[in-house]
Amino acid sequence: MKILIIGSGGREHAIVWKLSQSPKVTKIFAIPGNPGIAQLAECIELKVDDTEKIIKFVKDEKIDLAIVGPEIPLMNGIVDRFEEEKLLIFGPRKSAAMLEGSKLFAKNFMKRYFIPTAQFNSFTNNEIGNAINYVQSQKYPLVIKADGLAAGKGVVICESFEDCKNTIQDYFVNNIFGEAGKKIVIEEYMQGEEVSLFVLTDGEKYIILPSAQDHKKILDDDKGKNTGGMGAYSPARCLTKQNLDEIEKIIIQPTLLGMKNEGNIYKGCLYVGLMLTNDGPKVVEFNVRFGDPETQVVLPICEFDIADIFYQCANGNLNLIEKTNVDNSKNAVCVICASNGYPDEYEVGKQITGLEQFKTQDNILIFHSGTKNIGNEIVTNGGRVLGITAIGDEKNIHQTINEVYSAVKKINFDGMYYRKDIAKKAILWLNKIN
Repeated sequence: MKILIIGSGGREHAIVWKLSQSPKVTKIFAIPGNPGIAQLAECIELKVDDTEKIIKFVKDEKIDLAIVGPEIPLMNGIVDRFEEEKLLIFGPRKSAAMLEGSKLFAKNFMKRYFIPTAQFNSFTNNEIGNAINYVQSQKYPLVIKADGLAAGKGVVICESFEDCKNTIQDYFVNNIFGEAGKKIVIEEYMQGEEVSLFVLTDGEKYIILPSAQDHKKILDDDKGKNTGGMGAYSPARCLTKQNLDEIEKIIIQPTLLGMKNEGNIYKGCLYVGLMLTNDGPKVVEFNVRFGDPETQVVLPICEFDIADIFYQCANGNLNLIEKTNVDNSKNAVCVICASNGYPDEYEVGKQITGLEQFKTQDNILIFHSGTKNIGNEIVTNGGRVLGITAIGDEKNIHQTINEVYSAVKKINFDGMYYRKDIAKKAILWLNKIN
């Protein structure tokens, strides 16, 4: 197969890395890719939202399968256009992508199908007074979410009425998220362990990949602002087989069946963000693509040929996949190296050193998230710059953590910032069990 991956981040780099191991893949292209991806694929200078030029490229190169990494092309309807042209693509149609594109769509969908999630209410920017009156009568903390896409930053946990009032003002008056924040969802704060699951599906059949725990806050001990994710580990130690069986029954199966019943058959990767509460697992959010940085820890511990699975999901024939194996003897930890100032303003163009020494290390993977080439140098080109992943023995998470941080210390760029406590939750959970 000749495969095209659409996107330029660490998630796409991890997917390309996994695809490159498939004996069925003869050539990989990336639009637009990045310097890390360029070591495994041919990068093409096109924009991810230029659907018509992408379609022309796919036809000219006789691409067998396209895989969409980020959410924006999905929300723009790239899958619908590919299907009109009878081209094979992995991802949901525009109408199904509303599960991520609108928090309110997702919440109302879950309400219709009795899928457990936080209690909520919603308001538009014309209802600012009603929204403020509502939060005045609620218990705290409360969570306020922008309805639309906000690059993983449109969620605020409010500890007081003043926090809520200021956040509502930011969304509705100061327009900090533009169109995405003209509607908001206000929901109860759920307590528990947060877990991410990827479900690969053809609309009916599905495969659940290993669980992961993301670390969304910028500071250690989950303090500070929300980011796109500062690190992750897999598998999530807090998720038991009993949890997973329950999640399958009350969340995954009703979601796929409900989407199908409403004419929104869901193909692709469904990201299920979960909270394991005292009342059972509940949905925090749905995403309609692989998560970042969870992909960078989940795919390295999967044994199967992911090209095969992508192809059959897109074809609607996942039943042809006989068996998938997860390597239960492994774990993985990813630490994100970010630019100073992220998730707010940050500088780019800083030279990155130390990357070359990891080319021959099988247990350390360097995934590029925000980099570019200037001459012979690789420089920073984003808030999240690199994802450093260590793969280790499932029975020794301590060693994997030590190895990933040892690798991080060998890489440098001006202003490099990273959390020092990624996967600490895994150790705390193991101590609790033991």
